[in-house]
Amino acid sequence: MVERLVPDGPWELFQKVVPEAPTRPQCGERRRHGDREVWATIVFVTTTGCTWAQLPQVFGPSGPTAHRRFTEWSRARVWAKLHRLALDELGSRGELDWSRCAVDSVNMRALKGGT
Repeated sequence: MVERLVPDGPWELFQKVVPEAPTRPQCGERRRHGDREVWATIVFVTTTGCTWAQLPQVFGPSGPTAHRRFTEWSRARVWAKLHRLALDELGSRGELDWSRCAVDSVNMRALKGGT
């Protein structure tokens, strides 16, 4: 199931942007779950609407473990970097359809005479 949710192509891109795992002393601590397993768990939760607490055990990592890693990766801007890398990869192969593109902006009034 992990390979279905995280195919080899996206996994190769993800490996370029994910931060290196912190080193931990192995004094009886549990091993860290692999990034691919955790990413598959995150994909499952975000695409099915399942909660972290109701996560089936077929993935390996628990809901709290996957959520903790999701938070770590979000703070490290992994998702934005992965998005940019995927767009660059598709663009270099000519596989982006720019006819369906949306640009968004926000205008805010500058208070107290600001520019």
